[in-house]
Amino acid sequence: MTNAQPKRVISLIASATEIVCALGACELLVGRSHECDFPPDVTRLPSLTEPKFPVCGTSYCIDARVKAILQEGLSVYRVDAEKLEALRPDVIVTQDHCEVCAVSLKDVEAALYAWSGRQLEIVSLKPDSLADIWEDIAKVARALGCERQGQNLVKRLKARMASIAEQNRTARTRPRGAMIEWIDPLMAGGNWMPDLVEMAGGENLFGTTGQPSPWLDWDQLVVADPDVVLVHPCGFDIARTLEEMPLLERRPGWRELKAVQRDRIFVADGNQYFNRPGPRIVESLEILAEIFHPELFPSRYEGKGWVRYQPRQE
Repeated sequence: MTNAQPKRVISLIASATEIVCALGACELLVGRSHECDFPPDVTRLPSLTEPKFPVCGTSYCIDARVKAILQEGLSVYRVDAEKLEALRPDVIVTQDHCEVCAVSLKDVEAALYAWSGRQLEIVSLKPDSLADIWEDIAKVARALGCERQGQNLVKRLKARMASIAEQNRTARTRPRGAMIEWIDPLMAGGNWMPDLVEMAGGENLFGTTGQPSPWLDWDQLVVADPDVVLVHPCGFDIARTLEEMPLLERRPGWRELKAVQRDRIFVADGNQYFNRPGPRIVESLEILAEIFHPELFPSRYEGKGWVRYQPRQE
């Protein structure tokens, strides 16, 4: 860091909070979003946001509530403008990638509409691909005055991912994988997920690099008949996803899927991994590598990052 007066930073997106801390600047944080929970110490910081809808219920109910709010042209999240101003930040990090995933740039601008007379930098992240994640890390590093730390962090993360991809080139098979980002309605993983699947030694069946996650018809999944299915809903941990899995089991053709018959259905923590475009995207790749090629990678994350799903018995 430079010798200038330390900046006061508010992060309103979980991945940005992880970026700030990975840069060695966790002590600069003075506020966070309600979703920022890693590293664990950040939970001591005041939370400045909350969703405008109940986050309980089935994935179908949550999806319906979100869509109803968006159709009315409203924001999904609420920002506490008074608390935000009282913290007197120099830098606010938010995102312009998804109005559903986290507080958006529009939310922040609305909260600061009547705020004047203070120098303030808003850093908005828009990660659509792995390349964007690296650029977002650099963007945050520039705002905090630690560009070299940002460059070194990106270099280390890329090296870890390249090592995994290189090891996977020795694999004898490339499992055909279906990444499920939402259960009801069904959605596949897009953006950076196709690249992670390829680097993990698999063949991605749905979703396109750099493009939003696509909705799927159930018949598309049945026809594709993947070798591996990994369910990692955005915002859900493992326990929450396991509650939803019977919805998939009740679908026609579920038991005939190759992945079901070969015991290759997995549930991952989509909240902590996969859907957080920050430093732990590397750990997401490591999880995929363990799942696709257990013969090459030890199970370091089994039980905490992913579990093998056991279908119900008749």
